[in-house]
Amino acid sequence: MLHMTAKLQKWGNSQAIRLTKEILHAAQFSENETVEIFADETGIKIQKTEKIETLADLFKNYKNDMNCTEWNTGAPVGKEVW
Repeated sequence: MLHMTAKLQKWGNSQAIRLTKEILHAAQFSENETVEIFADETGIKIQKTEKIETLADLFKNYKNDMNCTEWNTGAPVGKEVW
């Protein structure tokens, strides 16, 4: 694990921390990569966002027992085409 010390600095109306190239490389972050930031009273955690490329990726952690089924909405009543 790589370690660095940084200083919070004003950036517009916010505060910023600059991360070294070595820290980004150790975390395998790329330039312009989207990350998630979590904060609580113990500190701040930055991690990569999970890449979702397929529908299976989207639902891989789904743990509900809901079973979706089709239902009959009746015969057409207007000019809709089925």
